Amino acid sequence: MRKLATRTGRLVGTVILAAASVAAVPLTTIQDVLYKADGTKFNGLLIISWNSFEANDVSNIVSQKVTVKVVDGNFRVRLVPTADSNPSTFYSVKYNSDGKIQFQETWVVGTASTPLRIRDVRASTSSSSPLEPPSQTPIQESDVVGLVGDLGLRPVKGPGFSAGRAAAINDSGAIEAVFVNPSDCVFVDGTSGPCGGAGPVFTDGEVPGGVVDGTNGTFTLANTPSPAGSLVLYRNGIAQKPAVDYTLSGATVQFLTGAIPQPGDTLLAWYRLPAAGGLIGGLTASGPQIRCSAAGASTSSVGFASLGSCTIPANVLQAGDRVEIHFDLGHAGTATGFEFKVFWGSTVLVDRMAGAAELMIAGKGESAVYSGGAQLRSESWGTSVGYAASVTNATDNIVAAVTIDFQARMLQATTETVTLRNFTVVRYPAQ
Repeated sequence: MRKLATRTGRLVGTVILAAASVAAVPLTTIQDVLYKADGTKFNGLLIISWNSFEANDVSNIVSQKVTVKVVDGNFRVRLVPTADSNPSTFYSVKYNSDGKIQFQETWVVGTASTPLRIRDVRASTSSSSPLEPPSQTPIQESDVVGLVGDLGLRPVKGPGFSAGRAAAINDSGAIEAVFVNPSDCVFVDGTSGPCGGAGPVFTDGEVPGGVVDGTNGTFTLANTPSPAGSLVLYRNGIAQKPAVDYTLSGATVQFLTGAIPQPGDTLLAWYRLPAAGGLIGGLTASGPQIRCSAAGASTSSVGFASLGSCTIPANVLQAGDRVEIHFDLGHAGTATGFEFKVFWGSTVLVDRMAGAAELMIAGKGESAVYSGGAQLRSESWGTSVGYAASVTNATDNIVAAVTIDFQARMLQATTETVTLRNFTVVRYPAQ
């Protein structure tokens, strides 16, 4: 009996120790709502760390840390009390917001059956001094990896640098200001000189020299087009295609077999020439400006309808400007003809009638702008409509906005349409 009792006592003691070993570690809840000084709720992280200690129930708590997320100010965590720990210890708490540690404090957690607020666990400090601001020691460029090398690749201001001037790079790679007369031009090597030189010269409607007898294919222009691609050569109002209908060598036009002009044919040439005199400082004005280029609309109305327009704003046109206008029309149907007009402001540039069999119309116009208005000329032709040219004068004020308008109408009520396939307006500024 005595041995049985001893064994029974040992068994009961073993069970008690086992139960104690699996008993829950005592925890205290800390719960609060956190705000910023401006009244908005805190969002971020609280990083809580501690050293190893023994809790008041002799549980061995190892050194570690935990991160608690705070959303819309709401914070809650459960921690082992440290008020009676062995050795005496505390929790170090760092507040992280906007991607960086904002501040930190020390907590001493007591045993409590109801949630505590942060003010209940925040440890008091023995020093009354405020927190010291971060170190104000300047960061040296050499302390930042790669910064010195990156700065060395950037140009620096030279001794002659000045705001509001054209820039030039000196021999040491520094930026210097160019001090010249406001009307001078700066060359690519940083030197300068007076700007000068005339603008491009246009040759319009020239009749090439040569006999039109059906056998001669060689014709001569008065000048060599420059650039060569500026030459537009018309035969009976139909533009000839380079390398298909003719070739150009210098000022000589050579028609190819099958395209040789026949008796009664009319040849007209348009081209550009180099600027008169050499340019010392480069061009003094911008190159050609495409003001508008688009597809237009269609109409089957018997009244005039605008199929497309291009407005050159006020104060853009200057005396000496040249404006080119190109347009192409298409006719769907064969029951009735149509009429088309092109306006320069309030002045009619083109007004022509086309028969029912007409399929396509092509045309161009030019405006030579002067101080009192613009001198206009036009050309138009079609698959059956013959070539026609005209010259007129527009007295529209060039200071005000000018609208180029493309209009058309059907001659009879029908479902057929006339369409503005494309129109382009190009301005060549005065030099």
